[in-house]
Amino acid sequence: MKENPIREGLPHPRGATWDGQGTNFALFSAHATKVEVCIFDESGTKELRRVALPEYTDQIWHGYLPNVHPGTIYGYRVHGPYDPENGHRFNPNKLLLDPYATAHCGELTWDPAVFGYQMESGDDTTFDERDSAPFMPKCVVVDPNFEWRGESGRRFQPYDDTILYETHVKGFTRLHPQVPEHLRGTYAGLSQKPVLDYIKSLGVTSIELLPIHIFINDSHLLEKGLKNYWGYNTIGFFAPDPRYASDRPNALREFKEMVSCIHEAGLEVILDVVYNHTAEGNERGPTLSFKGIDNASYYRLLPDQKRYYINDTGTGNTLNVSHPRVIQMVMDSLRYWVQLTHVDGFRFDLGTILAREDNGFDNRSGYLKACCQDPVLNTVKLIAEPWDCGPGGYQVGAFPPGWAEWNDKFRDTVRDFWKGSATASALTERICASPDFFNHEGRRPWASVNFITAHDGFTLNDIVTYNEKHNEANGEDNKDGSSDNRSWNCGVEGPTDDPEVNRLRRRQIRNMLATLLLSQGTPMMLAGDEFARTQGGNNNAYCQDDEISWLNWELKEKGTHLIQFVQQLTRMRHKYPILRRNLFLNGAYDEELGVKDVTWINANGSEMENDHWGDETMLCFGMILDGRAQSTGIRQRGKEATLLLVINGFHDLVTFTMPQSVGGHKWSLMIDTNLEEPCDHKPFHAGDTYDVTARSLLLFALEQE
Repeated sequence: MKENPIREGLPHPRGATWDGQGTNFALFSAHATKVEVCIFDESGTKELRRVALPEYTDQIWHGYLPNVHPGTIYGYRVHGPYDPENGHRFNPNKLLLDPYATAHCGELTWDPAVFGYQMESGDDTTFDERDSAPFMPKCVVVDPNFEWRGESGRRFQPYDDTILYETHVKGFTRLHPQVPEHLRGTYAGLSQKPVLDYIKSLGVTSIELLPIHIFINDSHLLEKGLKNYWGYNTIGFFAPDPRYASDRPNALREFKEMVSCIHEAGLEVILDVVYNHTAEGNERGPTLSFKGIDNASYYRLLPDQKRYYINDTGTGNTLNVSHPRVIQMVMDSLRYWVQLTHVDGFRFDLGTILAREDNGFDNRSGYLKACCQDPVLNTVKLIAEPWDCGPGGYQVGAFPPGWAEWNDKFRDTVRDFWKGSATASALTERICASPDFFNHEGRRPWASVNFITAHDGFTLNDIVTYNEKHNEANGEDNKDGSSDNRSWNCGVEGPTDDPEVNRLRRRQIRNMLATLLLSQGTPMMLAGDEFARTQGGNNNAYCQDDEISWLNWELKEKGTHLIQFVQQLTRMRHKYPILRRNLFLNGAYDEELGVKDVTWINANGSEMENDHWGDETMLCFGMILDGRAQSTGIRQRGKEATLLLVINGFHDLVTFTMPQSVGGHKWSLMIDTNLEEPCDHKPFHAGDTYDVTARSLLLFALEQE
């Protein structure tokens, strides 16, 4: 049977686009001399057809193949100069993944053939003629149509009422007893009603997922019997990883069904995305996609030594988002996930890379300008990890209006304070949404994403249990991971049966959770912290796809009191708008009502004087938040109230005198982190005293007259 000839097709959209009768293929390469599309059998092992794309328009190679339908497996071979000294690494012997593919099949087999050079020689200027196709994953033509059930689009959670919950698709349900065994660790597993009911019950609003884009397992990890668990090693920015699908050939559909179920549960979906580098590594890395398509365009190369890569990411290469076609790919990817899969926002790994130009970080970079003006991305949450390992890479607070940022200043100061090594004055900036970093250009308190724990580092339980990291299972002699010495373990390293030590540890966990959820800004919790999840002291579990990283749901049954404590905190955050103001606190006096939005209180019940803050031994203070003050920036989604937060970071008990407050006559105790059980709302009048336990936090609400 004679095959239908390829037609010229269109240069847009990029990727493999099925129109109901055939498929249009379009691939950017500025320096290629020829591009071939390779069609494989349904097993992906036998190459059936190799066809040169006939047209080249505006640096886009394109062609249309009739009768190529969804499910067809394909890849590219790209011809051009192999000239590493000038940044070119074309090698048509290497099958390449389509950067715009929305589905992949198969997994990479690490073989010398997947390298563009003769890998055994160690010389990346050599040329390798072995065919890599038998060892490569492949791309799949996809039918993009999907009937969304029960929801018409994305969720929208106002930023000032958002609580993020960071988790991993696989790790969250891999051991979940209420998820059918064949669905555990998958998109479908995370879609199960008991799972989503539990997450919803915590009072969080948004699930932030570690990377789900298709990624590669590093060869050095596989050699040690480990895997890349976190997934920060992307090779395809449009495809959900099929390893997280219970039905791998339909991973995209299963992912969309998961998003739909999460939305029906009233929750948002935020994706952690890795546009700063790819899995191809440096000059000695494999040739899997971008490197063989147009190395000099896709990557930042040393200007005077283009054989080598700029490594501002610490992973071997850096994506060149200064190039117009590369920035277009990133923008197309983001819009794809919003428009075609309905996700609600993104957290950008090493986000400063995306704002890096030739002169370094630039908060008016082409990429940030593109995001700020984009009508689609303007409707979703954009959260930057505002640092990388390149020069000038630490940029907390420097992103433009419209962006939120992970605030490691909050993490470090809160942990230091409860350890006893930070002052009260340092803490006040952080619990007020770090205005010293974020209060400019009309940015709002929600721009500060506050966190104490994340996937990278100790869990909350391990902060109070271990003083040293225990990463021995990672196979790097415990030399990997941060020193992470902001711990307070009551002088006992590791788990213990001592009831007093465990009681103190539980209080420290409650202290940090309360500080996180009662501070201004956007709080982010790490999944499992609400029931004292442990990783056994491993603070760099990126390669632990096992019980070290997976959530142990048996701990949930033992952590009921802590879960209830978290639920109480989130209920109050949603109930009282003063805890999540839409404007920064400034202490301005409202003459009409005779109140301030925030008043700082000394332990003797009087208003704090400036010279009090200079006393480094002053670790116990109060904070009156008055919701009646004008210009509070509060949207009326909750109850107006006046609250008193009392924080004692001192190593001993402090007697605190209850302050006067306009419009109320008694303070009702809502939270005392020293108590294992919920408070009884005991009332206190101005002038009464309360013995505040060493290292504890209290919350009072003013009862109106």
